[in-house]
Order: sequence, then structure tokens, then C-alpha cells
Amino acid sequence: MTGAMSNPSQKSDLRAAALAARDALSSDDRAAAAQAIAVRGLPIEIKRGVVIAGYSPIRSEIDPAPLMRKLASQGARLALPVITARGQCLRFRVWSPDDRLLRGPLGILEPSPARAEINPEIVLVPVAAFDKAGHRIGYGAGHYDRTLAQLRKSRSITAIGLAFGAQQVDVVPALQHDVALDYVLTDTEVFDFRSP
Repeated sequence: MTGAMSNPSQKSDLRAAALAARDALSSDDRAAAAQAIAVRGLPIEIKRGVVIAGYSPIRSEIDPAPLMRKLASQGARLALPVITARGQCLRFRVWSPDDRLLRGPLGILEPSPARAEINPEIVLVPVAAFDKAGHRIGYGAGHYDRTLAQLRKSRSITAIGLAFGAQQVDVVPALQHDVALDYVLTDTEVFDFRSP
């Protein structure tokens, strides 16, 4: 997907086009892409005990579950985000692949409130669209931008977007509060946006 956009108000058009491209993929293509990412794994070393936050996929988002199961088998501790309120940072609760999830206030599956809260060192981020500079478009609520900025105030974290190749655009009009990703993993490529 291409098309240079420089006006921040055009984010909604980019989002709509990227989501349409994502929605056009068959369920088999989406499952194959999730498996391809899992087989390749993360482009960084996974130390035993590292805390990695994934997400519960909504709509036609790429499913991080195959990758998260692989990461758990490598000794990672897993977490999933919890949305407490619009305009607030995400919180993360401990999760394992066998845990039963509950529907949160926005209908997204979340770990039980009985599970402990934990701060991740690596955050897997859902993406509506992304560009080659590491800028992303989400759904517009700003949950991940706020959360990544807050987490980075106290520690070094790695933000890794997961997307289908069809969600790449030429330019995402980034605003000052937008937080860039360190990597994006697609079904066919690994994009590394870290400064050399």
C-alpha cells in the first residue's frame, strides 16, 4: 500500500485503507502470517524471565498467540494489556496461554483482575498501518502511544509492531505525541527502526 500523506488529518484515510487491505486477507492467509512470524521469532535475544506483553487480537489483527507460545517456551513471562479507561495508559496483567480470559469494558479479552500486574520489557503492538520510519497508526485512542511513553520514562523497553505486509504505507503523518516502534514484524519482513 502506498500514497504519501503529510497532513495529520489524513490518518483516518490511511487507517481506513490499511484496515481494508488487512480485512481483504483470507483467514488462511492471516493464520499463515501469524505462523510465519512465530517461526521466525523476535529479532532480539530472549532472556529467561523477560516480561513480554502481547495483545488479544480484535477485528482482523494478526494473532500474536503462536509467537507468544513460542516465547513462553523460550522462558519468557507473558502479559496482556488491560484497558481501564479511555485516555489512560494500559496496564498489563500476567498471562499464560492456558489462562481463561474475560471480556473487558471495551469487549476485548483480558486476564482476570485476580492476576498480578506487571511491567513488560518488550511490548508487542497491534498496528493498523506503519511506515519505514517506524511510525504506526492504531485505532485513534492513543492507548499505546501513552503507554509506551510512560513505560520509557522509567526503563528501556522494546516496542515491536506486528502487521501484515499489506498494512505498510509510504508515510504516516506523525505528531509530537506519537511514539515510534523499534521494530515491525510482518509475514515476510523484519523492519528495524533503531538508531545505529
